[in-house]
Amino acid sequence: MTFSLPRLAPLFAALLLAACTTPSEVPPVQPTPTPPPPKALPHVKIGLALGGGAAKGFAHIGVIKMLEANGIKPEYVAGTSAGSVVGALYASGMDAFALQEESFGLDEASIRDVSLLSGGLVRGQKLQDYVNQLVKKRPLEKLGKPFAAVATELETGKRTVFSRGNTGMAVRASSSIPGVFEPVLINGKRYVDGGVVSPVPADAARQMGADFVIAVDISSKASGTAPTNMLGIVNQAIMIMGQKLGEQELARADVVIRPRVGKIGPTDFDQRNVAILEGEKAALAMLPLIRQKIVDKQNAMVAAGR
Repeated sequence: MTFSLPRLAPLFAALLLAACTTPSEVPPVQPTPTPPPPKALPHVKIGLALGGGAAKGFAHIGVIKMLEANGIKPEYVAGTSAGSVVGALYASGMDAFALQEESFGLDEASIRDVSLLSGGLVRGQKLQDYVNQLVKKRPLEKLGKPFAAVATELETGKRTVFSRGNTGMAVRASSSIPGVFEPVLINGKRYVDGGVVSPVPADAARQMGADFVIAVDISSKASGTAPTNMLGIVNQAIMIMGQKLGEQELARADVVIRPRVGKIGPTDFDQRNVAILEGEKAALAMLPLIRQKIVDKQNAMVAAGR
């Protein structure tokens, strides 16, 4: 079959027209947008409130050890009585292992100085010197992290929070059990054990600036059994007086850790290892709740625009 030129003309015209037609534009390749990095959750400032309890206070060391081992590092520390001793040393820069090592060499004689002139009461000067030696004579405001010792003004019953000045003296005032220690004279006022008004100083930790307060309660509860020695009697009397106040204050903490140290007496320094272990066990059991509540606090802070 042959084609004549006139018959091919329309075909050539169509091809020429197609060649001259502007092709539809192809959109350029667009990179997949990178999602913005997740917004960092706000920092939660943790406060640690260490309660009173004489020799039971060794449990605080176990609690601190377990918290630190799991990345929970308090920025503020408040202590009452035995809690003020441990708290001051911890705030000075001693970690839990250093605290435990120091506790091995501590006995009642090293912090007890009986004064015959005051009817056999403990003066407390030895305790003051002991603490000042370990904190390298630094005042409260020069410790490694903010620390407050809670005491009771004897004349008025007012709760007093010491956060500046002589560290050893503040701890001595916070630990001066009525009827056992002489009241401590500071700036013309006398002070006794902080456990009378604040057995576990959760409020003090909050007032220092903590967003989240972990309270450690080592106090005994009245069980119907009367102690037989003088220190035990006084300790139980203080415990009864402060029990209701303590319950109200503990309710304002975010988490309460309660080491099982009820069977350890106020002068049972030989039970320190048991107390430390109970502190570790109690803190370990509360870690899931602590972590969850910290996340809850962060989410609440985000919702509040903080």
